[in-house]
Amino acid sequence: MTLLLTQMTDSKELTEIPVPHTPANLAPEDASPTGQLEPTEALMEELRAKSEELETATPQEIIAWAAQRFGTKLTMGTAFGPEGCTILHMLSEIAPETPVFNLDTGYQFKETLELRDRIAEKTGIEVALLKPETTVEEYEKLHNGPLYITNPTQCCADRKLSVLKKAAVGMHAWISAIRRDQSPDRARAPIVGWDKKFNLVKINPLANVDKSWVWGMITKHDIPYNPLHDQGYTSIGCWPCTRAVMAGEDERAGRWSGTEKTECGLHTLDEDD
Repeated sequence: MTLLLTQMTDSKELTEIPVPHTPANLAPEDASPTGQLEPTEALMEELRAKSEELETATPQEIIAWAAQRFGTKLTMGTAFGPEGCTILHMLSEIAPETPVFNLDTGYQFKETLELRDRIAEKTGIEVALLKPETTVEEYEKLHNGPLYITNPTQCCADRKLSVLKKAAVGMHAWISAIRRDQSPDRARAPIVGWDKKFNLVKINPLANVDKSWVWGMITKHDIPYNPLHDQGYTSIGCWPCTRAVMAGEDERAGRWSGTEKTECGLHTLDEDD
């Protein structure tokens, strides 16, 4: 089986280069007896060097490297933002067998869930919906009401982070769609690094691109996107914690508006997260 690496040539046209899709190429000392990846000194040095090397690579080249390096142990998480949809388009051309998941908290916009079906029709990738152990009704009854009002950080931890921690078991690497220019915390993200929160290698193919590049890809390739973006929702999460932004506001200003919270916790780099 081969992958297709979409690469920019000097003429800025896209070419396709076959890339072999191999199983995860790991040294024995990199994996535990259970098959879980371990942050050995050798692995950490490899990731540091590779991240530095890929700083000037295209997103397509980064994705192709990840697929070749981690094979069937690579996965991707998406909330169906414009960045995620763009990666899904590239993934469908480079490594379409890669399993992709969405953390379905039970609070997602209906437009987001409908987009999942449109993405499947366009790319052939069926994104798995990973759900918490409790339904929204059960969860709110357990906490005497919506926890997103009184403790949104705990709500994110229970309905997102804990779900991903379980899904990460058995995998070695995951692709995210963050950009460095989205927030001060994301500005520190490497192209490739160790995600200690989930014990996975984390690959950020879009770290060095900006919003205009993403929307340029969406326009050029007719990539499906959430119609809420046309209504002023520049960043979309759960409906209770998302609003449209006003002119001049930061693109993530509509998330957890009125609170000091700016991230759900999936992409923060602080030691205690």
